[in-house]
Amino acid sequence: MSERRATWLDFGVYALVRAVVGIIQAMPLKTGMAMGEALGRLAYRVDKRHRTVATENLAFAFPETMADSVPGGKQRRERLARSTFIHFARMIVELVWLPRLCRLTVYRQHVELGDRPGDLVNLLLSGRPVILATGHFGNWEMAGYLLGLLGFQSFAIARVLDNPRLEAFLKKFRQRTGQTILAKKGDFDRITEVLAGRGILATLADQDAGPRGQFVPFFNRPASTHKALALMALEYDAPVIVCGAVRVGSPLRYKLEIEEILEPASFKEQAGAVARLTEAYTAALERLIRRYPEQYFWLHRRWKHEPPKRNKAKVAQ
Repeated sequence: MSERRATWLDFGVYALVRAVVGIIQAMPLKTGMAMGEALGRLAYRVDKRHRTVATENLAFAFPETMADSVPGGKQRRERLARSTFIHFARMIVELVWLPRLCRLTVYRQHVELGDRPGDLVNLLLSGRPVILATGHFGNWEMAGYLLGLLGFQSFAIARVLDNPRLEAFLKKFRQRTGQTILAKKGDFDRITEVLAGRGILATLADQDAGPRGQFVPFFNRPASTHKALALMALEYDAPVIVCGAVRVGSPLRYKLEIEEILEPASFKEQAGAVARLTEAYTAALERLIRRYPEQYFWLHRRWKHEPPKRNKAKVAQ
């Protein structure tokens, strides 16, 4: 594809997204939510590739209730996969409305701080670096938006979109309340500066890390997981807060749930500290997802890579 054609294609996609955003903002929120649900149902029917990925992931994640060998298992995982499509379609509608509805004076109407707000606030005000670890779960954009709204400056690691116009548009939204977006690739020095400066760093902790990642259990299967989170937590003595913004009502009703707070000091003296900490925060994220499985992004290939096979000849020596 020529550079000129790619530029026009990027602009066309950007213009379409802006048009859809404008249409959603022009209609009542309840109408937009109904449209989001309809689009989620439609996407489930027509997007065979992601529907297949989701149902396969669910069969592995919940073999006791959703495997083919279990009576009704196929129907259960299909219903849950459909609910996942609907959840994320509705989430897109809510994100469009978020700046209008979620303001400092009325944020409590839309976001509950959960059962451990004191623990969260104490750590954020402690003067220590803090890592917020979540996944493609609930509404992961909500936490950073809310922290900025409450006056906490945070930094979030995100992948840069290939479309520069869309990247600028999304980045403007994400940084609207004071959050700073750092590129997953290319901003490592700035990321470490945040922790060295005792800042707040947020990251998605459920992304495939390739064949050289740290393989830890995640829903009954070894999952390749990035080591950087654990390495940085141990180096900078940064507590890891495993959390998620969970939908508890509609429209735009969420609760910030803290599943576990992991202190790096508890792992430093253990053999294989990086692996143990990675395993611990992944297990905490799994527990959170198991309570709200319809709010996890089963559509992505989380288990894309398998652990390297051991050389049997070397083992025998």
